[in-house]
Amino acid sequence: MYELNRVGENTYYIDSPTNMGVYNLGNGEVCLIDSGNDKDAGKKALKLLEAAGFRLKMIINTHSHADHIGGNRLLQGRTGCEIYVPGEDCCYTNHTVLEPAYLFGARPFKELKSKFLFAPQSNAKPLEELKLPDGLETVRLDGHSYAMAAVGTSDGVWFLGDAVVGESTVEKYHVTYLYDPEKYLESLKAVRKLEGKLFIPSHSAPCEDIAPLVRLNAENTLEICETVLDICSTPLTAEEVTAEVFERYGLFINFVQNAIIGSTVRSYLSYLYDLGRLTAELENFKLYWKKV
Repeated sequence: MYELNRVGENTYYIDSPTNMGVYNLGNGEVCLIDSGNDKDAGKKALKLLEAAGFRLKMIINTHSHADHIGGNRLLQGRTGCEIYVPGEDCCYTNHTVLEPAYLFGARPFKELKSKFLFAPQSNAKPLEELKLPDGLETVRLDGHSYAMAAVGTSDGVWFLGDAVVGESTVEKYHVTYLYDPEKYLESLKAVRKLEGKLFIPSHSAPCEDIAPLVRLNAENTLEICETVLDICSTPLTAEEVTAEVFERYGLFINFVQNAIIGSTVRSYLSYLYDLGRLTAELENFKLYWKKV
């Protein structure tokens, strides 16, 4: 854990709870892809880079979730590096209270302002404004977040962010956070088409063949759609559907998990409603969802 692993002529990754990518830009300068889940992760990454004789020039965050931007502020403060984030997630990186706020749907209470959801804000710019350095390319893979980008290097290595999650995570949790199931399924198709020698998801081991994980994540997403539809055989509120999801999958519940899974369930409800597979009705001042 927290070692600088070389996986190409100019490409490295730091294995950590959120894997970080490193690309050698030349002249001793590097681009870091994601910065870990907190300032301590940032400190460890910086120590590794300095020990290897590298200077941090820029960070590209695949998206704005706290475990991907947690080291931003420390690294930017110590090195003056630029930070780039795709699309709407750039705003969320600059105003990090927005993450717990949109998960909860209102002003977040104190338990939701932990490092798991509420990273220190940093000064980021839209990735779209960056003229990518030679040897780097990006592909948008939205759905897990508002806007997410995979980063590819000239060595045929792709840093996938949370475009896929590992087999052990799917088996343990089943329901992982999604903002938009429809876009997520489209992004999985895009991942399947990527050409590369090595694929590095943020929360599982690097692999040479990404197809099995793409298939697993697609099948799991579709399974959850069917589970939600089954739960809604009788009219239920979103909170009642969420409670049943926790029960069926044996998930551990706390304030953070309730916010994450609750938000994800509502995204599935919205997606299935737009597909015409659910109805939504207001009754007794409550919103009920029911399978068509």
